[in-house]
Amino acid sequence: MEYKTPGTSWSEGSKTKSLLFPELSENLHYIRVLLGHSPDITIRQFELGSVGAQVAAVYTNGVTDRKMVNGFVLHALMTGIEKEAFDSMKKDKNLYDFIRDNALTIGEVKPMMDWDSVILAILSGDTAIFIDGYKEVIVCGTRGGESRTITEPSTQVVIRGPKEGFTESIGTNVALVRRRIKSSNLWLDTIRVGSVTQTDVAIMYVKGLANDKLVKEVKERLNRIHIDGILDSGYIEQLIEDKTMTIFPTIHNTERPDTVAGNLLEGRVAIFVDGTPFVLIAPVTFFVYFQSAEDYYQRFEVACAIRLLRFGALLISLFVPSIYVASITYHQEMIPTPLLISLMAQRESVPFPAFVEALIMEVTFEILREAGIRMPRAIGQAVSIVGALVLGQAAVEAGLISPAMVIVVALTGISSFATPAYSMALAIRLLRFSMIFAAGMLGFYGMAILSIVILAHMSGLRSFGFPYMSPLGPFTLEDQKDSIFKFPLKTFFTRPHLLSQDNNIRMEISPATSSEHEEHSGSD
Repeated sequence: MEYKTPGTSWSEGSKTKSLLFPELSENLHYIRVLLGHSPDITIRQFELGSVGAQVAAVYTNGVTDRKMVNGFVLHALMTGIEKEAFDSMKKDKNLYDFIRDNALTIGEVKPMMDWDSVILAILSGDTAIFIDGYKEVIVCGTRGGESRTITEPSTQVVIRGPKEGFTESIGTNVALVRRRIKSSNLWLDTIRVGSVTQTDVAIMYVKGLANDKLVKEVKERLNRIHIDGILDSGYIEQLIEDKTMTIFPTIHNTERPDTVAGNLLEGRVAIFVDGTPFVLIAPVTFFVYFQSAEDYYQRFEVACAIRLLRFGALLISLFVPSIYVASITYHQEMIPTPLLISLMAQRESVPFPAFVEALIMEVTFEILREAGIRMPRAIGQAVSIVGALVLGQAAVEAGLISPAMVIVVALTGISSFATPAYSMALAIRLLRFSMIFAAGMLGFYGMAILSIVILAHMSGLRSFGFPYMSPLGPFTLEDQKDSIFKFPLKTFFTRPHLLSQDNNIRMEISPATSSEHEEHSGSD
């Protein structure tokens, strides 16, 4: 490390950073000029207790905890330092060392000496203490300010389970997970992404459970990101995913701390991004998007039935409109005669073919759904429901749409809401239009070809190098207990084989103890 004249620069490796000035007035003037005389930057200049030295505290309103600044920084420096105490330690410490080690009554204190680090700390909510005559700054950890309290997640609601959800504070989100996994092996690595926003990004994993190659790959992909700003975890998701040209999500996002904790215990990696309540989980498989945290909090019979119901809703949402179009257009002989007569009677006055009719209704339904989401919450739900009923009834009475098509579209729309993950539900909604086009062009033959193409595409996808269709492709018998079906929790002896590294055992149960317990239960 090579130091140059004060106030210019110093070099560390290939990086060159500007130094602070030793004069307090020059440092404060430089801050004002550098930050454009912003009114939210507070500069409090005062004398240090009875010592008489000139000191200034600089912090940003709104992102700083004012109580910590006033109580543990300003009050401690203004009234807590006696000249006699400082004189008695003068032989061993200078004023800077004395303040850093003895004067401040706050937990996080660290020295800084370059402008880049100091400005970033101030804008992040820390308080910088400048001392006249010293070219180093004491930075106190006072981040806080106004933030949203912990509430129930809005996108992943469960009946039974914890009601806590992540917030926009990365510190709060990390604490919510640590509250559930009290292990020294729960490791956290942090980096900053975004040349302008300097967004804090944290990587969390359980050492010994997560694959070392996976952790290394996640860190390398994050370090390769060169962008000016990160405003949400969706930026990170798009920049580190394996394949961009795919409609299927390959990185999961969640608002639930218990979901993150469960995936960490299976050997996955969680990525926290400051400023968003959505935490990323990688790697994932297709079946993860149809699993809910509630599945593991209730009996396996109920969880298995509900999970099968979700997959059934997936098939309805994807295939029912296209089956109707293909049957009406090309395969009337497959429809029972009484039903065919009824359908043809309904369509007698409809001027459009079934293909166009389905597209009109599906597009209209998607517009109503999007309008209901974007409108104010008080009227959005009423507009979407009433709008669908009014438009559907009016279209049938006008002879533009058959009643059967209204039923098909309504069933399809309701089924699409059964998918727990919104990102996967969006993919299915878009695929539904492709399936309708295939059915309108080639009937069931076109649907079969498109289905094969979709399955081939999904089989070729990877999530951080792990097969997307695991444990079906490649097939792993042991992992079938938590894919399409959900087996009893007592059978979850091992973690997913492709994820786990050395420690693959999740639960150990003595067979003798188990059988003995059953015998006692039977005798009672």
